[in-house]
Amino acid sequence: MEEFTITGTLIWYYYICRREVWLIAHQLEAHQDNPFLELGRFLHEQSYARDRKRIRLENIEIDIIKQEGDQLIVAEVKKSSRFEKSATMQLLFYLRLLKEYGIHATGELRFPKEKKRVEVSLNDAMVRELEAAEAEIRNIIQASKPPPAQKIPMCRNCAYREFCWA
Repeated sequence: MEEFTITGTLIWYYYICRREVWLIAHQLEAHQDNPFLELGRFLHEQSYARDRKRIRLENIEIDIIKQEGDQLIVAEVKKSSRFEKSATMQLLFYLRLLKEYGIHATGELRFPKEKKRVEVSLNDAMVRELEAAEAEIRNIIQASKPPPAQKIPMCRNCAYREFCWA
């Protein structure tokens, strides 16, 4: 398989379901009428509408970017903090790419339904973890078939459920 560009979405799913990483990378589309996908899209569009300034750079799409004093803040909006680790790693992935461009920013996770915000900062340990995750994502993608299905809590609401449990 040709070299695949790792995206924030792949980082997000790597920390939730590695099988889904393979499915997404191989362009197997999830059931788009899944009510949880629809709810996520709705919350994503409606939350923080006043702050929302989407920015695309290479393989990332930043939900919110704003300047507070001399500090640039990059925010990622998620419907729930249930997968806070994966959201954190996705945001750190964005912060690292910005840093490579000479843009120093801090991160903020926003969970509108919970009225919760979490500050996220990039450090050397997190950079190493991201590099290890990216190497593993490349291994997953290059495999001829997806990793075996594993029952995890997310399966119940997953738009890819039929790919694993049909």
